Amino acid sequence: MNTLRNKVQLIGRLGQDPEIVTFPDGNKLAKFSLATDDSYKDKSGNKVERTYWHNIIVNGQMVKIVENYVKKGQEIAVEGKLTNKSYDTKEGEKKYITEIIVSEILLLGGK
Repeated sequence: MNTLRNKVQLIGRLGQDPEIVTFPDGNKLAKFSLATDDSYKDKSGNKVERTYWHNIIVNGQMVKIVENYVKKGQEIAVEGKLTNKSYDTKEGEKKYITEIIVSEILLLGGK
């Protein structure tokens, strides 16, 4: 049951081309947003569609896959864990960010 703790799986489309960050030691990190869609019927029976945006972080050997094959609009599946960060803005306001640290990635559809 421990393998089920803090696990998330998403299928969605990239909102923009991945941003690749290269560190001084040569390691790389890929960041991008992933859109997932959901729909439901409201009280009046009208279909309501929503898009959710997820912050995705890829590191290690999978960055090469993202760098070479993943582009804006592409449909992918990711599996990973949720993490939360906080920081203070210049104005002193506390901001919170939820990210998904990817452990597996699967390219879907397309050529």
